[in-house]
This record gives sequence, structure tokens and C-alpha cells, in this order.
Amino acid sequence: MREKAKWAGSFYSIFGKTMSKIGKQPIVIPEGVSVRKDGGYLIVQGPKGALKIQILPYISVSIQEKEITFKPDIETKQSRSNWGTLRSLTQGAVIGVVDGYEKQLDIEGVGYRALMEGRDLVLHLGYSHPVKVKAPEFINIGVDKNTIKVSGIDKNLVGQVAADIRALKKPEPYKGKGIRYKGEVIRRKAGKKVAGTTGSK
Repeated sequence: MREKAKWAGSFYSIFGKTMSKIGKQPIVIPEGVSVRKDGGYLIVQGPKGALKIQILPYISVSIQEKEITFKPDIETKQSRSNWGTLRSLTQGAVIGVVDGYEKQLDIEGVGYRALMEGRDLVLHLGYSHPVKVKAPEFINIGVDKNTIKVSGIDKNLVGQVAADIRALKKPEPYKGKGIRYKGEVIRRKAGKKVAGTTGSK
């Protein structure tokens, strides 16, 4: 029990210091981006749209002309965690409203293909019927040959939609058929060898 408590204490110490280090870093507000407080939220608006981020407990946010800074109100493990988390979420939002995020997935398999019907992604994955995926609000889905592109300003939402699409037909380990992230390496398994039969003469 003592060893476990010692390990846990060490982990929280390292984790807290890491999050504090992240939280201390100010965020520069790029040209064309505005950040304001609205109740318990930060509203980040830029060329590609706007995102709303909840201000986490125990954290104060200061918005200067071209800079956002974060400071914990109290010194606890939770406040240190929230400090770094809120800073990371805000930085992600600033990047999202300026550049956006994109995830690409490749389809591999004979007869497997993807196409768009309006904003809906239609997948032919070897099932008896095509699978239709409706693009959520603020998410764009496109198809270029056998590559699916998921894009938007919300990093977490882009990642979740891409993960949901991949889960519809995960790449199998023998021939690699299915949907994978672009650049994803699938650890292949050797196929079962078919035992030959020999007839006696």
C-alpha cells in the first residue's frame, strides 16, 4: 500500500508540474481572432467560425489586447490540472477558428468505396446495404477517391467523427481491409496455412 501511495504521489507531482508548466504559458491572439468572456465561458471567434469553452473551476482568465493568460485561484491538484487543461483547450480553439482541423481516413478492400450524397457520407463496406453517416453540425466530410476527409474547427469533434467512421469497419489484421487513418500502420497477422493432402499411389 505504501509503495502504491508513493507511486501515486509521484505521478500527481509530475502531472501537476506538467500541467502547471502548460498553464503558465500565455496564448497570443492572432490577427483576425477575438476572445471574450461570456458568463462562465470563453468565446473564441475567427475566420472559420466561433467556439465556446467553459471556464474550469478555480481558474481565472485575463484577456489583454493580444494575449490570454490563466491563473489558478487556489493551489490544489485539481486547480493545477484545470489550469493546464483550460489553457490547452483555449489554444486548440484559437488554432481551430484560424486553420481548422482535418483527419483523413483511407478505405481498403475490393468493392469498398465511399461517396457523398449531399452532406451525408455513404459507405459500401461489403455489407448487404450501404452505411450512411450524417455529418454533424460544424463538421464537413468529403471524399477524394478512396480517402475520406473529416474537417472542422473543433479538434475533439473532428477526432470523434473520424473515430466513429473508422469503427464502422476497422482494418482487419490479415489483409488490412477496412477503414484506417491515413498513415496508420496495421500490424499484420500471418494467414492460417492450409494443410495440403497427398494421395497415395
